[in-house]
Amino acid sequence: MGGSGTAARRSLLTLSLSCPNLFTLSRLSSSAKRFPLLKLSKPTRVLLGFRPLCTTTTTTTPTEPDQIKHSMLLERLRFRHLKDSASKPPLTTTTPKPLNAVQTETEDGFKNKNKKKKVVEHFEELGLTEEVMGVVKEMGIEVPTEIQCIGIPAVLEGKSVVLGSHTGSGKTFAYMLPLVQLLRQDEALCGMQMRPRRPRAVVLCPTRELSEQVFRVAKSISHHARFRSTMVSGGGRVRPQEDSLNSPIDMVVGTPGRVLQHIEEGNIVYGDIKYVVLDEADTMFDRGFGPDIRKFLGPLKNRASKPGGEGFQTVLVTATMTRAVQKLVDEEFQGIVHLRTSTLHKKVASARHDFIKLSGSENKLEALLQVLGPSLSKGNRVMVFCNTLNSSRAVDHFLGENQISTVNYHGEVPAEQRVENLKRFKSDDGDCPSLVCTDLAARGLDLDVDHVIMFDFPSNSIDYLHRTGRTARMGAKGKVTSLVAKRDLVLATRIEEALRKNESLESLTVDNVRRDIARSRITEQKRTIVKSVKISNQKNKITRKAKEESAPNLKNKVTRKGKEASTPAKSSKRAVQVSKSVKSSSSANTSRKAPSTSSGKKQTAIKKSRSVKSAASKLSVVGFRGRASWSNKKESLRSS
Repeated sequence: MGGSGTAARRSLLTLSLSCPNLFTLSRLSSSAKRFPLLKLSKPTRVLLGFRPLCTTTTTTTPTEPDQIKHSMLLERLRFRHLKDSASKPPLTTTTPKPLNAVQTETEDGFKNKNKKKKVVEHFEELGLTEEVMGVVKEMGIEVPTEIQCIGIPAVLEGKSVVLGSHTGSGKTFAYMLPLVQLLRQDEALCGMQMRPRRPRAVVLCPTRELSEQVFRVAKSISHHARFRSTMVSGGGRVRPQEDSLNSPIDMVVGTPGRVLQHIEEGNIVYGDIKYVVLDEADTMFDRGFGPDIRKFLGPLKNRASKPGGEGFQTVLVTATMTRAVQKLVDEEFQGIVHLRTSTLHKKVASARHDFIKLSGSENKLEALLQVLGPSLSKGNRVMVFCNTLNSSRAVDHFLGENQISTVNYHGEVPAEQRVENLKRFKSDDGDCPSLVCTDLAARGLDLDVDHVIMFDFPSNSIDYLHRTGRTARMGAKGKVTSLVAKRDLVLATRIEEALRKNESLESLTVDNVRRDIARSRITEQKRTIVKSVKISNQKNKITRKAKEESAPNLKNKVTRKGKEASTPAKSSKRAVQVSKSVKSSSSANTSRKAPSTSSGKKQTAIKKSRSVKSAASKLSVVGFRGRASWSNKKESLRSS
């Protein structure tokens, strides 16, 4: 037994050494039988060539091949990240957040917008110096607006741009802050200094009021940045303006006509002009300032076209930009860059728009009084817009009769009186008067207005946008009420739909809306005509098919009826021929029996009788007519 036991042990040892897989398999099977819910602590011992024995033996921990694959993917991602970071310029701070931001931007396709919304939160990030930032801190402005985020870096880079954004969005700061910084940089780098009659920057505005507003902003910045500016505009005396130009200056703000007058008189020299700004550019090109602007820009363009000549940077600022004005700008300033915000030609989110539709029987002035009274009772500043001078005078007179204080602002009011009226309207002392105005007050005025009432509805959407821009400025709340007559109903409904859908109000006029309506009606008529033609063609096809199907049946019926009708006709012909033959035979017999003399007499008598009968018939007809006419004559005589 001992020998046999040792021999058996030796054979098992040899089997285990020769076939280790069988040994492990036997161990695994035995352990599975003894402990069916046992989980292996070392999954690496399971051989790759065998399937798992049961589902309970599988573990959630990854195997060695999965770990290898995972590590390889991580290495590849790290390599790509290192490669991208090597190709890009080095950043001061590397955090994983910008990478995520870049990925979302590339997926959405709006890189610049997402960067500006996420990154630009303070003016310091726009590249402004401490001198310029002093103004911003003094005014308490912390977060830049959308047009400022777009415009300030572009102007600092020296690009000629068009800045387009809705009214009250901070466009003046968007070009004035970088312009002052560029002037200071030129002094530091090039050693340029202030000289009399030689401004380095010129800002052109369409009205005197807008020039004063821009000049005030420039003066507030000059307290921190140390530069000097002056204003030359129409309506003011020329001699004080000459004295200010004769002193060292950096910037001139004024209207195109007065600036050209000083150039012709030699008070302004082109030599050092490097920066040109056209504020409210669409207004200047629309209202006939185009020739003056071209006359002012002519010498600058000639200087830039010469070899070695110094160029100039142009900045155009606008709240609206129609296609016609954009075409003029592109022709006049080749290669200029258009920068627009998402709110251009759209409603301001903080403004409420109400449309009151009036019937023909309602009094418009009474409706104005009903709208104006509650607003004034709340202490709101109210502007009433009219289309014509006569309309504004009528409104002013009516409100005065109802004991409502007003001030006027239109073309026939002198410039000095307009300035005084605006001061009264802005003042906080006592009851604030209502401002009755035309579209002259719709552009370029920075007013704190709570309620805008349109007594006369404008003739296009551009004027509507400029009027509504007097309220809800810089995020403040405002209200717009429009009194809509029957003649303005078409344009008003179209503007109301666009505001409700938050669509662009570009190039909406009465004529365009009417043309669109006429075109839509014509297209609808064409569609109805095409549909009717199709229906008629289908009906004709159906009738033709029915006729073609019924044609052989009709032919068969006609042939049958023809055969049936031909048989009685033949029989009747035969009967007629028989009767004729019988008559001829009878007449022949009678003629043979009667003598010739009697036949002659009879024939003459027959002829006479025929002639008498015909005559009697004729006479009877004539006699009947005669009797009737005679009887009528007798009756007429008796009555007379």
